Amino acid sequence: MSDKKDKDFPDPEKKKKMLKDMFGKMGVGATVTMPGFDQQEMTPESVDGETSATEMKRADEVFDFKYKPRDIKAHLDRFVIRQDEAKKALSIAVCDHYNHAKYMRSYEQEHGKTPDGIEYQKQNVIVVGPTGVGKTYLVKHIAELMGVPFVKADATKFSETGYVGGDVDDLVRELVQKADGDVDLAEYGIVYIDEIDKLAGSGGSMGRDVSGRGVQTTLLKLMEETEVAARNPNDMKSQMMAMMDLQNGRDGGKDTINTRHILFIVSGAFSGLEKVVKKRLRSGQIGFGADTLDPPLDGELFNEVNTQDFIDYGFEAEFIGRLPVRVVCEKLEAKDFVNIMQHSEGSLLRQYEREFAAYGIQAKFEDSAIERIAQRAETENTGARALMTVCETLLRDFKYELPGTAVSELSIDADLIDKHDEVLAKYRELGKRVNVAKTREEVDIYCREFHEQHRIKILFTDDAICLLGEQAVTQGRSALQICQQRFKDYQFGLNLIQKNTGKGEFELDVEAVNDADAFLSECIVQSYKNAAERSDEGVEIEDGKSGADDI
Repeated sequence: MSDKKDKDFPDPEKKKKMLKDMFGKMGVGATVTMPGFDQQEMTPESVDGETSATEMKRADEVFDFKYKPRDIKAHLDRFVIRQDEAKKALSIAVCDHYNHAKYMRSYEQEHGKTPDGIEYQKQNVIVVGPTGVGKTYLVKHIAELMGVPFVKADATKFSETGYVGGDVDDLVRELVQKADGDVDLAEYGIVYIDEIDKLAGSGGSMGRDVSGRGVQTTLLKLMEETEVAARNPNDMKSQMMAMMDLQNGRDGGKDTINTRHILFIVSGAFSGLEKVVKKRLRSGQIGFGADTLDPPLDGELFNEVNTQDFIDYGFEAEFIGRLPVRVVCEKLEAKDFVNIMQHSEGSLLRQYEREFAAYGIQAKFEDSAIERIAQRAETENTGARALMTVCETLLRDFKYELPGTAVSELSIDADLIDKHDEVLAKYRELGKRVNVAKTREEVDIYCREFHEQHRIKILFTDDAICLLGEQAVTQGRSALQICQQRFKDYQFGLNLIQKNTGKGEFELDVEAVNDADAFLSECIVQSYKNAAERSDEGVEIEDGKSGADDI
């Protein structure tokens, strides 16, 4: 494996020399420093000889942290239901981390060095809990509240540097992208890695584990303090862009990103961890005086987890030691789903109401339906994600059948859920009823547009409007769409009739709606007959006048 690694990825010095030679042939004769290889910062000089590098911002200009734990929890309460202990633990960890970061930055700005004698262990966080309980939502809204860049990734996409898969250093580089290139702000960002439990090693595996323990080792340095190259040294395109920036006199900014103040939060469902904990608890109960009661239930069992349990699960001791703050998210129950739907600002019900509104249907969720949906979601065992699964299953047929019909209101209640097919049939019948007012409004729009485009006035009889409404219901289209398709070439025929008769307004009746072409053809023929008759009458009158004069 190592031989393949060396072959696929040239030595950095060789790559740098190759790029310099290439740019030399293009006319670039200057000696340059490549970000990601040389850590010496190079800044283009301005015309007057002074460097054009921007002066380092003060700490409060880069990131001014001013929140208390209560403030953060109150913000999370708006979006995440329950998980009170997790919210408290996260709020305290975030405040401690950023207050320390703010103090260290301010001290460095004033004294030009880091304070002596101050020891601080980063409060990186590990969040344990079943899927769909709001782990990602918690971290995301913390980052949004504070205004720091936030990067989320799944642990399964990474591999040890140099092997097939993502490079964990790219997480830090992505923070710079989220900060619009502001490295100073990126150095205060939050990196969130989900499914971290998938990195747990099996313990008995042979050979190099590049997607599990190897990634744990690579993450160690990031979670403490290290310098990450601003550009990936193994990415040829990135290095060429850096060379072009320098050649064109553009300041590429910092060459490296310091991870000292970047907060790392990892999470996972940790399926099977409860077995490790139960085994440890039972082993301590052997003997005559041992408590014979069963261990706590799974939800409570997570609170019994200690560091050794994580190590036995398959994590390196050094890795789990870099995650001193442990947060437990509890499994959601039916009552929690009710609260999520009724009180969360990100309620899924608002989404469904907007989706039906796009079809001109006002949907309303009744309390009885909300309780039924919550009960069904609890049985799915996928957390809050189950709400989407349940709602989509229940409302799919209504989304398909009702748009384009006469139905303008949908009441989502217990009957709709318990008697799905029966209620759907009722709404199908309602949809067949003609909404005359709605049809007339759409026909008026068509007549107005027709007059604006062709300067010809048309109108429909009441019977024609009713017939258009019935056809719209049957075809699942709007009356406006039917008119636009059926009478799309009417302006040519009406223009002929207008020239023959001088008529400026035309009335379309049921015959026009039933067979538009036949109706128009008959009207055109009749207009020519009328024009001929008027012409003959005019000749007779002229002849009569001539005879009188002769007499």
